[in-house]
Amino acid sequence: MPRAGGDPPTLPAGPGDTVVSFQPAPAFLKYLKFWFWIALILSDTAFTIAYVIVSSALVVSGFGWVALLLLPLAILLIVGPDIPVFIGLHLRYDTTWYVMSQRSLRIRRGLWVIQETTITFENVQNVRVTQGPLQRHFGIASVIVETAGGSSGGKHENAGTGHQGIIEGITQEDAARVRDMILAKLRVSATAGLGDEEHHLAAPGGATAWSPQHIGLLREIRDDLAKLNAVG
Repeated sequence: MPRAGGDPPTLPAGPGDTVVSFQPAPAFLKYLKFWFWIALILSDTAFTIAYVIVSSALVVSGFGWVALLLLPLAILLIVGPDIPVFIGLHLRYDTTWYVMSQRSLRIRRGLWVIQETTITFENVQNVRVTQGPLQRHFGIASVIVETAGGSSGGKHENAGTGHQGIIEGITQEDAARVRDMILAKLRVSATAGLGDEEHHLAAPGGATAWSPQHIGLLREIRDDLAKLNAVG
């Protein structure tokens, strides 16, 4: 079934550049629903206990009719918020997109209020995979991409959590694959233009071109993007 999130966001891409779009795994929705039911049980139990205490006091005081009048309001307060919150979980899941090219990563969330984070890999300082016990149970993980300067441009974009981009809710295998892909891009960026001309290929006109190491890494990135796109 198609999700309600619509088409994924776009990223600038040069000739031959591979752009892959993917969304959280179905297990992420189960993970969100688990926390929903925990919060539902706690909140509804608290409201129910509060109503029982208040209505019991009213009955003892001879105002049992007031307790009956308050019953519809109590039901509305107990059940009413659960429906929009449950719908909101599905919207959060459906409208989350991750788009990755050779040069950058874009994270988009939201349907009415769109939040986008765009990270250029040249600004990335650290990439790590995080997974709590409950995430492990559901078979999902998050990739944390930490940058030096946050996101760039655009009125709908923000810097995420501090200077972080969070790819959440993907499978453990995809999390490791995405981390390795970004690290490979960082290695290409870090070793480019260091002036080691002895190991560089000469382009026509005497310009310095990519070294075999750079080309090999770029090919690995291209192949990994293709695999991730096939999984998505």
